[in-house]
Parts: sequence; structure tokens; C-alpha cells
Amino acid sequence: MPGSVNTPGSVNAPGSAARLQWTADLGDGTYRNPVLNADWSDPDAIRVGRDYYLTASSFHRVPGLPVLHSRDLVNWTIIGHALPEPEPAEAYAAPRRGHGVWAPALRHHAGRFWIFYPDPDRGIYVVTAADPAGPWTRPRLLKPGRGLIDPCPLWDEDGSAYLVHAWAKSRAGFNNRLTLHRMSPDATRLLDEGTVVVDGDEIPGCRTLEGPKLYRHGGHYWIFAPAGGVATGWQYAFRAPGVFGPYEHRVVLEQGDSDVNGPHQGAWVDAPDGGHWFLHFQDRGAYGRVVHLQPMRWRADGWPEIGVHGTPVRRHRKPVAGQPPAAPAAGDDFAGGRFGPQWTWQGVPDPAWTGRAPGGGLRLACVRSADAGDLRRLPGVLGQRLPAQTFTAATDLTLTAGEPGARAGLTVLGDAYAWIGLERTAAGVDLVYRVARPDGPERDAAPRRPLPDPGRPVRLAVHVGAGAECRFTADAGTGPRPFGGPFTATGALWVGATLGLFAAAPPGPGPAAGHADFEGFHVDGEDHS
Repeated sequence: MPGSVNTPGSVNAPGSAARLQWTADLGDGTYRNPVLNADWSDPDAIRVGRDYYLTASSFHRVPGLPVLHSRDLVNWTIIGHALPEPEPAEAYAAPRRGHGVWAPALRHHAGRFWIFYPDPDRGIYVVTAADPAGPWTRPRLLKPGRGLIDPCPLWDEDGSAYLVHAWAKSRAGFNNRLTLHRMSPDATRLLDEGTVVVDGDEIPGCRTLEGPKLYRHGGHYWIFAPAGGVATGWQYAFRAPGVFGPYEHRVVLEQGDSDVNGPHQGAWVDAPDGGHWFLHFQDRGAYGRVVHLQPMRWRADGWPEIGVHGTPVRRHRKPVAGQPPAAPAAGDDFAGGRFGPQWTWQGVPDPAWTGRAPGGGLRLACVRSADAGDLRRLPGVLGQRLPAQTFTAATDLTLTAGEPGARAGLTVLGDAYAWIGLERTAAGVDLVYRVARPDGPERDAAPRRPLPDPGRPVRLAVHVGAGAECRFTADAGTGPRPFGGPFTATGALWVGATLGLFAAAPPGPGPAAGHADFEGFHVDGEDHS
């Protein structure tokens, strides 16, 4: 099969320190939603043989375009990224929230994997690979322009090819319409100026039509596309006898009497037994956009029905039986100073930022930056998605930097953020807890505590509970103790909160002011149904 499930960062990889924070697989032939209980935004997925692959938006995160693998659409692991660095890399040296990689489309054609993705400030790009685990080609710009989003290709049965995309009002000045192009079969160029095939302004109640996925089925061309906004929207299906229309439409998935708000934007996939399924996201604020799996059937009138009578299900039989429980890794032992593919940076990293700690863990350089006091602006935050709704994450930190102002710690980072960690002072090393409200400066949120033995590791932990309420603890050798008050996590622009590690220092001579050593990252889930 293409790719591999036994990769670093899969939950079953030796030495990954990864545990299941959320188990979608209930072990009795059924699953519960969400199947990916973390911020895997705007998912698209395909089946190749008996294997499923999924990619998602990554926005400003580096590397981008994560690639996940499953054998049953329920149990997923990370196998890599299709975009090692953004294009152009120099534009993402600092965090650019809300920019970067928006909703991608993943396809398999002519023996290769293809991802079409938009940068709303630059245009539509294409990357390809023989193996979904990589390596992938460098991005090629297929259609330049601002406001071009959510592209999806279709290679038709007669050898012709097409590309559909949506529009972002923030860049283009308009939205709520879908444009279709003829495309060269090798996806190197578009063959026409494009035709608006669906104008949402002509559909009563339709707003923010986006995220189109183009298919052919049952003698019709189909565009699956969401509308109504990420937190409150629904899913349309459009069909036409010809690819350029005219398209008729129906709402095929909406919240109804479920607690799944805004169920839309995803992928129709089939199973080896001939069954049909639909993956979509649900916006959960600080937790980001989690992924649900819905049964889907084709009705006698030729239209799809998603969920049960167009409403999301909470629990259902699995598409494929017999696969073991798995989830994207969260914990990490940082073996040899390396970290798994669950981690990303806020900006393009410098290799000098990381190294091997003496004990074999991860060493982060205290990189000098004028933004050392605002983690939202610091590219050197190594972060991952919140892995579940309730969990505890902990790491052992030693700060060896000798210059006052050097700092390192554990953070939950969004528009607002909090961090617990260590800061070098003229007198020694202090345990600190600092908080920044949205658009506000960072400040101490608890009295600083000087450490009697600065060379001893301190165990830092964050306990995330319902409603994304975070409580921090520290163990400096006398047992874990609460430090500071509760903090409610927030998302950032289009993404959920980040669970992160960092090391930084104020400006001064040289690129760094020493370093911080992190010995492992341990995540324990509290698996509440």
C-alpha cells in the first residue's frame, strides 16, 4: 500500500509517549463522533484500495497540509505533511494568523496523490506525490489571484479535467459563488477564464457558499458545498447533467435536533463493501474544528442523504470492522532531540532552534526576539492541536539560559493565552505564570516563586477541563501544586487554541541566550463520553 501506518507520530509507534486521549472506536463494532476530536479543519479524504487518506487546512502552521491515514475512517494516525514550508517561505517568517493554507482537496489520479490548496492572498497551488507520506513536490501556482479559495479538481471519464473553487469576500470583495474552469489533465494550467456555475445569491437563504467538492456519480455531476458559516451552517448537494450546469440543489445535512452545530465542509468517500460515508467538521471554539463521520446513502430519487434523515448521528456502526483503536499522537518522548509530526511552528523555523538535550529530550534555544513577551507574535512556539476536550499535558523543564529575561514554558495559546514556566532573573530562576487577554499585553497572573535549586527540572502541567478551562500546576521537587488561577482558552483566527512549548529571550548580542531542555511531553486523556 502507499504510505505507512507505523511511522513516528502514530499512536502505536514505539517510544512515542502517545496515549489515546479520545477513543472514537467503542470496541463493539460501533464508533462515536467526533472521530477526530481535535482541530483538523476543512477535512478532505479519499480511499485508495483499502486505505483512506485525509488532509486538512493548516493556515499559518509550519509544516502545513497534514496527511493522515486510516483503514476504517474511524481510527486515524498522522503520516506526514505535504507542505514542509509555505510558499513563499520568507512571507511566513513571523506568524500570519488567518493566512496560509485554507481548505484543500486531496485526490488520487494517474498513480499519484494530488493536493490542491488555496492561499487566499496569492492563489491556488498544486502539490503531488507518489506516496502520501512524501516526499511531495514543491508547490506550483496554478491560478494566481486574491480571494481564490477551496479548490477541487475532477478528472472526467473522457480524459478531460476541471477545477472548481470558491471566493473569499475579505480578499475578492465578494463571495457566495462557485467558479468552474476547464483544466489541462496534468493540472499545469487552466484552459479558460472560468464560469460561475452556482450563484448563491440566487438561492433563497444561501450565504457564504464555499468549500466545493466536485464528483461524478449516477450520470450526474455533483458539487457538495457548505453554506451559512462555520458555526451555524449546513451542507448542500448540487447536481447537473453537464459539468457546467445548470445545477439544482438540496440541503442534505443540517443540525436539526442534534447538538452538532454547523455540520458541513467535508468529503464523500465510499467503503470497500459499497457503503457511502461523509466526513465533515463541527466548530467548537477553542477546540477548533473537530471531524465527524456520517453514514450516507443514495436515495431512490438519486439524491444523497447524510446522517439520519439529514441530521448528524452521535453513534453508528463502523464502516470497516476489525481495525484497532488509534488516534493522532499527542505525547512525545523527544527521542534524540526529535519531535513527532503532531508538532508545528508558528512561523518558518531555523534548524538552530532545536537540538538534543543531555538526557535525550528536546532542547529549544532561547532565541532573541523583540516579541519574546508576546507569544502570539513569536514564530518559535512549537505547538499542536488540543487533543481532546479534557486532558492533562505535562513536561519536565530545565532552563539553563544565563541572561536575565530568558524564559521557557508550557502554553495554551490563542487570541488570549496563558503560560507556566521559568524565567531567568539577576538573582536566579523564577517559576512564573503569565496571562495575556485578547489584544492585551502579557502580565504576571500569580506571584513569582524563586527556585531554590535552578538546576533541577521542574514538572509543568496544564489540566484542561470542560469548556476549555485550564488549570496549571508545577512540581519543583515537593509535589505538584496549583500555580495561578484558572484560564479559559480561546481560539485564534480560523484555528483552535494551541498547546505549545517555547523558549525565548529579549533582544541582545548573538542569536540566542542559552537554551531550555524539555524531557518528554506526556498527555493523559480523561475519556468522557
